[in-house]
Amino acid sequence: MTETWTAGTAGILHLPSGRLIRGRGLRRPLPAGPEPAFAVYLLGKRPPEVPWEAAWLRWPDFRLPSSPAEARAVLGEAWERAAAERVEIACAGGRGRTGTALACLAVLDGVPADRAVRYVRHHYDRHAVETPWQKRYARRFTAPGV
Repeated sequence: MTETWTAGTAGILHLPSGRLIRGRGLRRPLPAGPEPAFAVYLLGKRPPEVPWEAAWLRWPDFRLPSSPAEARAVLGEAWERAAAERVEIACAGGRGRTGTALACLAVLDGVPADRAVRYVRHHYDRHAVETPWQKRYARRFTAPGV
């Protein structure tokens, strides 16, 4: 079992369940400290190889995931793994796609979908979720069984 992130560290979203997930922009250097155990990269093209386990979710900049079903599966895995592992969600800038994915993870964690963007903007980055369609995607995202 890998340890999770340290609460209060820059870029860490603390979900209501206690899960800690790091969001970041890939244009910036890798933060100092421990590496992720699992990362989800939200990019229009395949990301470079990394020394940790990673999943690529095809998600063009300023758009939505190419496959909503794949997005649900990958984000579900990230949420599950964040209970005991260091999970990172990242796109180029760390705000639009990353913020949208973090809002979806907040929904999986029990945050009502109509408040998930506000939650991520308050607890992660006030500029997270950049486009109206990203906001709508998060608002329409539902937890399994809902």
